[in-house]
Amino acid sequence: MPILIASTNPIYTEGLVKSLKESLLEKIEVISKKEELTLEYLKQVNPSFIFFPHWSHIIPAEVFENYACIVFHMTDLPFGRGGSPLQNLIVRGITETKISALKVVKELDAGPVYLKVPLSLEGTAREIFERCVPIVNDMILKILQDKINPQEQTGEVLQFKRRTPAESNLQQLSNTQEVYDYIRMLDADGYPAAYLETEKLKYEFTQVRRNADNTLNANVRITKK
Repeated sequence: MPILIASTNPIYTEGLVKSLKESLLEKIEVISKKEELTLEYLKQVNPSFIFFPHWSHIIPAEVFENYACIVFHMTDLPFGRGGSPLQNLIVRGITETKISALKVVKELDAGPVYLKVPLSLEGTAREIFERCVPIVNDMILKILQDKINPQEQTGEVLQFKRRTPAESNLQQLSNTQEVYDYIRMLDADGYPAAYLETEKLKYEFTQVRRNADNTLNANVRITKK
């Protein structure tokens, strides 16, 4: 039976799928839009598993109740359930986390966990996602080959809130470490870049670099509001 990779991040739909195809005999199907995740499509594909690395949408009950759905979440669950895990971790000063592979259930990020693997949060958001690819690849292989039984989550639950574009404004920050973290944690396709605004202009920052004297250099894109 085929497996299905569902991700809104091309780093996974390209890099991960390529590496999996080199390791698996199973056929691999890919979707990148929530409109593609329908029962009609799934009945045609009939996947043994649906894996969701970096999926930004609610998974319908009719999907996870009829198919084995596994999501990959960038926190050591039950710490950090909810939206924007990467950014919520970095703004808290956390430098190391775990990728949790868990079964999808009705409550968000509350399902039993198959396994967890450590992940460094150094670098830009894009670099972190790229670092995730071989980790998620190995996790999928282990789940398929070892037939792991997921275990219920234990410990104190901490819920994250999905961050909004307005929270990318650098004006609220007071030191260069915070500015450095804000710019790098949003430096990936699909994220609203860290920014500053004047009455008529918007300044968006990427590719931040930290200097020995605690100053920063970054690329800036200036647009008229």
